[in-house]
Amino acid sequence: MSTQRAAPIDGSIPDLVAQVYEAAPQEEQRALLAMLIKPLGLLSLAAIGSGIFAHLRLKGGWPEFQPAVKDLERVRTSDMVALVHHVQQVSIETVQGLATYLKGSPVLAGSAAAAVLVTLLVQRARRRRGEPGERLDDAQARAPAPTGPQTR
Repeated sequence: MSTQRAAPIDGSIPDLVAQVYEAAPQEEQRALLAMLIKPLGLLSLAAIGSGIFAHLRLKGGWPEFQPAVKDLERVRTSDMVALVHHVQQVSIETVQGLATYLKGSPVLAGSAAAAVLVTLLVQRARRRRGEPGERLDDAQARAPAPTGPQTR
């Protein structure tokens, strides 16, 4: 019997956002970046991804964010993962807002990574609100009681 546990949901969200970003067309990349960097100050942006996001923010305009295509291409997957990790600590609402954005985007809604990401974000939102959801404890509570001698 394996004793490995599943990775926490929050740990896979940055990876999925990075996958969605990587597969997205440039206009969608701009929108995703704008959404993610909005709650962060310039100092925070400078500390993430070797300063790529601070550079993008300064070159892309303030307050409207319109980075150049060549600048979007400089963002690596690891940079996006680091950005989302940081944004989750600062503004969980921003990361949760990605679900709404992805569901409303006809281009991204068909992406498998986007579908998984939306599912995880909805599950996390339900957990935070205390809504009932399928949890291991719930499943165990509904399982029939074992019969026969019990050994521990």
